[in-house]
Amino acid sequence: MNRTWRGRVFIGMTLDGNIARKDGDIEWLTNPQLGNHAPVQSNHHTIGWNEFYPSVSHLVIGRGTYEKVMTFDNWPYAGKQVIVLSTTLKDPAHGATVARSLDEAVTKLEETGAQDVYVDGGKVIQTFLQAKLIDEITVSIAPVLIGEGLPLFGQLPEDCWLDLIATHSDDQSGMVHITYNVRR
Repeated sequence: MNRTWRGRVFIGMTLDGNIARKDGDIEWLTNPQLGNHAPVQSNHHTIGWNEFYPSVSHLVIGRGTYEKVMTFDNWPYAGKQVIVLSTTLKDPAHGATVARSLDEAVTKLEETGAQDVYVDGGKVIQTFLQAKLIDEITVSIAPVLIGEGLPLFGQLPEDCWLDLIATHSDDQSGMVHITYNVRR
């Protein structure tokens, strides 16, 4: 497939690989406990949310992510074209559109001239990875183990090799931020 856009992931997870508790709670991410963390320096820092978010024009999210952000006080994706990958969602709010399949989402991205696409939500990220539609992955690892939860990465049909391009840590939150390019 010769596509015109780049699939990018920007997500937080626990050290044990979960993006949320089983009930969808992400308080460990939105309200982290601060600690006495050692600073770690790197020659190449990952970009933060304030640099990443303006660089994307489109988002593809799953129904679970969509329903979670609908509980926020404000719609966080104002000014972005949002595609919700769902077989059951009807009439999404805030100008979002629904794609019933991966192929339909890809067609919508191509038709709307997408360039940098923010792919968010565990199952959507897994689906895009399996289809080799992710080009860059930025993960922020929180210093917490929650045991059971919703995993970020699922089974893949083959190994997915990554090239490290940036990393740094936050000595306030203890989060370790890592960015990889997906090797082709």
